[in-house]
Amino acid sequence: MLVDTHIHVWDLQKVEYTWLKGNTSVLNRNYALQDLEPQRERVGVGQGILVQAANSREDTAWMLAAAAANPWIAGIVGWVPLMDPDATAMELDLHYTPDGLLKGVRHLIHDEQDPRWLLQDRVLHSLGLLAARDIPYDVVGVLPEHIRTALTVAKNFPGLRMVFDHLNQPPISRPDKWEEWSGLMREAAEYPNFYVKISGLGTASGKGMDWTAADLEPCIEFALKYFGPDRCFCGGDWPVSLLAGTYERTWDAYLSILDKSLDDEDWEKVTYKNAQRFYNLATE
Repeated sequence: MLVDTHIHVWDLQKVEYTWLKGNTSVLNRNYALQDLEPQRERVGVGQGILVQAANSREDTAWMLAAAAANPWIAGIVGWVPLMDPDATAMELDLHYTPDGLLKGVRHLIHDEQDPRWLLQDRVLHSLGLLAARDIPYDVVGVLPEHIRTALTVAKNFPGLRMVFDHLNQPPISRPDKWEEWSGLMREAAEYPNFYVKISGLGTASGKGMDWTAADLEPCIEFALKYFGPDRCFCGGDWPVSLLAGTYERTWDAYLSILDKSLDDEDWEKVTYKNAQRFYNLATE
C-alpha cells in the first residue's frame, strides 16, 4: 500500500486562492478528488492526505468535507490562525481529536514577504500549542532562509514534529546553490523532530516536462542518507505536479528510485509506514 501525503483540492467558487489570481496555467480551475481517481487506482495509492492551499478556515472546511466524503482520504493538513494563539486554541479544540480528520497544520509561509514569519512571538506561541498536543507542522519553504527559520523553531520546540514539504525545493537546476541547501538540510537532519517529504521534485527540477528520474535521484538519495529511512515519506503534490507531468509519472519516478535504494523493510517505511506514524493515520 502507498500513502500519498500531499494532495490538494480546490474550488474557486467556494474558497479564495490568492496565489491563483492571474494564473494562466492548468492549475487555474477546480480540482476535486474525482479527477484523481483513475490515476490513483493505477498507481496503487490506498491512503491520502489533503494539504491546505489557502490560509483560511474556508479551505480547511472544504478539505474536511472532501475527506469525509472519500474514505481513502485518511486526514488533512489544515490551516489555523497561528497569528492569534487564542483563536488557534479554539480551532484545535473544535477540530482536533486523536481519531479526527485534522492530522497536521500548515501555513503558506513561502507566500509571506518575511521568510522568518514563523518566528513572530504570537506564531511561536501557537506552534507551542501544536507541540503540546503532538500535532505535526508542515514547513512549505522555498528559500534557504526558510530552513534557517525552521531550525530556530526546532530549537525552541524540540517536541514539535515538522516535515519539509518538497524537501524545501532543492536547487536541482542550480548546482551553484546545492552546497547552501544541502548544508542547511544536513543541519536539520541532526534534529530528530525533522522529517522530509519526497514530493514536488518534478516541478522543482525547473525543466517543465523534460525532467527524468535521474534528475531527481540525487535529492532522494540525499534525503535517505541524512534523514534515514525512518524520517522520509512521499507525496504526489497533485495537481501542482501536473505542471511537470502526470500523477503516474511522478510516482513511477519516486518508486523506481526507492526500489533501487531500499530493502523491503525500509521501502515499506518510506512508502507508507512513516506517513501513518507521522500523521497518526489508521493502519487498518
